[in-house]
This record gives sequence, C-alpha cells and structure tokens, in this order.
Amino acid sequence: MKRTKRSLEENFWERFGNKNMPIGKKPIQLKEGVTVEKKDSMVTVKGPLGELTVPIPAQVKVQIEGSEVTVGRGTEYALIRNATLGVSEGFTKELELVGVGYRAEKTADGLKLNLGYSHPIEFEFPEGITAEVEGNVKLKIRGIDKQLVAQTAAQIRKLRPPEPYKGRGIKYAQEIVRRKPGKAAKALVGAAGAGGGA
Repeated sequence: MKRTKRSLEENFWERFGNKNMPIGKKPIQLKEGVTVEKKDSMVTVKGPLGELTVPIPAQVKVQIEGSEVTVGRGTEYALIRNATLGVSEGFTKELELVGVGYRAEKTADGLKLNLGYSHPIEFEFPEGITAEVEGNVKLKIRGIDKQLVAQTAAQIRKLRPPEPYKGRGIKYAQEIVRRKPGKAAKALVGAAGAGGGA
C-alpha cells in the first residue's frame, strides 16, 4: 500500500515528538496567577490582566506540568510565552509626537491627534488596547497581546511618519531619525566647496 505524504508527516511527529525543540530551550515558567490549558488545537492562557488563546498545530506537542509548560516548536513556544507575559505583565509601546502644534488627546474610543493637517485625526483603538498620554506629546500604547500592541503603535506612527529634514512626525520613543541636510545647508556646503577650490 502506497503511503501518503500526510501519513508520513503524522508518523514523523509520532516518532520524534518534542525532539524538534531547540536545544537548551527551557520550559516556560508560569508566574503566580497564570494558568495554561490545552484543548484540541487551542491553548488558553489566563492571568490577572486577561485571557488569550493561541492556535497550535496538531503536530506540535504542548505539555503542562504544574507551573511549567514545554512546547515542541520554537514559533509556538514564543507565542505561548508572550501570552503568559501578556496576561501577567502586559506589553507597552511608546511613541513621541515631534513638531510645533503636534499633540494628542485621549477620547472615549481612542485618540484625537493634531499632526499639522487641516483637521484633527480620530484614531479608534481595537479591542484590548488602551493608551496613556503624557504632556500631549508622549503616548504609551498598552495591551496583553504583543502583536496587537505593536501593530496599533505602527498604525499610529503611519499617520505621520517622521520626515528626514526636521524630524517632525510620530516616532518610537527610542527611534533615531536619520536627518538629511536641507536645501539651505546643501547650498552652504556647495558654496564652501567652490570657495575652497578658488
């Protein structure tokens, strides 16, 4: 009887199981108040800040023993680990508004942003995302889902990416904007070069 590709894959996972886990990868240590439960192809992670579910392929083994969780593949390991951190500590992305008159205000559903356009921009948060506004120019985007926090921060930054001449726009708190010299600076450099050659 000819073996199908599917049966070969199933046989592989049955024989090798967690052997595909990176060498030295320790089990995930659950913090106090965090629980993990696997049912069918879903892993549910609960903690003080909320609840997250992580889809897991059938061939990836997840073992839960007390306060330790062992995951049979790197990608799923990272997803479950991030979920345990999210429901216990949460994730934050910080943004800064740079520019005269640029400011942000919290609204009932998100943010009202003045970014140098003819009218303010209303940005609505997806479910599970909150923000703090400091001094109208610093934003802290918070949530338990790491990917959603990063995605929301990127969407806000995209509303006015920092321009390369004066650095005006929305940037990540630790982001270094590479500046380009303006036309006036280029003219001075050109004049200096011409004068030096005389």
